[in-house]
Amino acid sequence: MRERRLRRARIATLATLSMTVLAGVVMPGAGLLREPSAVRAALGAAAVLAFAAAQAGVLYAAVTPALSGKTHRRLIVAFAIATLASIPLAGPVGAGRWETWGWIGASVFATAPLLAGRAVAVAVMAAAVAVSAGVGWWLGGPVHEYVLVTSLSGIATVLVSGLHVWLWNLLLEAEDGRAAQARLAAAEERLRFARDVHDLLGHDLSVIALKAELAERAPERAAQEVADLRRLAAAALTDLRQTVHGYRQVDLRAQLTAVERVLSSSGVRCTTSQPRGELPQEVAAQLAYVLREASTNVLRHSRAGWCRIEISHDDDEVRMTVTNDGATAAGPDRHSSGLRGMAERLAGAGGTLRTSLDDGVFTLEVTL
Repeated sequence: MRERRLRRARIATLATLSMTVLAGVVMPGAGLLREPSAVRAALGAAAVLAFAAAQAGVLYAAVTPALSGKTHRRLIVAFAIATLASIPLAGPVGAGRWETWGWIGASVFATAPLLAGRAVAVAVMAAAVAVSAGVGWWLGGPVHEYVLVTSLSGIATVLVSGLHVWLWNLLLEAEDGRAAQARLAAAEERLRFARDVHDLLGHDLSVIALKAELAERAPERAAQEVADLRRLAAAALTDLRQTVHGYRQVDLRAQLTAVERVLSSSGVRCTTSQPRGELPQEVAAQLAYVLREASTNVLRHSRAGWCRIEISHDDDEVRMTVTNDGATAAGPDRHSSGLRGMAERLAGAGGTLRTSLDDGVFTLEVTL
């Protein structure tokens, strides 16, 4: 879903920029039709086409972050060379009849903000206007018309194409922000688990260390202390296993909130319904396990745009339903080993798991 949205936005931006390139060909090209010299017209046409190709390259680079810095610099150099070459080759075309280089200067003016920082862009824009005025003076034409064509047309193009590129960059920043939020949510969850493990094992390990010290100091009590050590170690191991597998005290509401935050940070619209009242701890642990697995499947095996998690219960039955769109044939199905593992675990606790796939909408229903 996110990749599709980015691809569409990029295509729309490239389409707008292509109109800028087309204008940079059509408007100077009108001067070719007014040029009586075939040689001069041919040289001007070559210069206009070379400039348009170089401009297309730098505009493409402006909306393609994947390009390397070296490639980007080469495209800018090619654009600069094509611009300079167009002055003697295309400048005289249609002299006195059409401001050919004035339109090329307008394209340079419009492209400058996409090439570098603000200071460089302003310098290039000012240079484009100055060169346009210089070409008009060199050809003996109306200098003010060259300046007006370059500046006014350039400003209009900047307002159109620049706005699309600015929105494209905002979208990229927003996507980077969502990815950072997802990483932060995962880091917070790891820290929470680390605190739980620390609180769980800290006391037991301190007592074990004390017992070992007593056994070392009082050999006559070594047998009793070693027995206590064995019992404490076994109890600590049991507690740790229960924590890892979710049997220890589980806050299902906190799990729902964490899952909602992670999915939302990943670009999936997530809605949840909290259970009414408190659930038995064993039931909450089972649901929390399924919830984690289901949310992982949503992120890993689908291109979901939305996800809905509902938990309802009466006196002797609890039901959790996880529904999301974007499911594909390659996604999880009833033969998936992950789903089979969940079903076997729930069966051991007297629960059932059912799944269905309908027109790209995947539904997982757990009953305990």
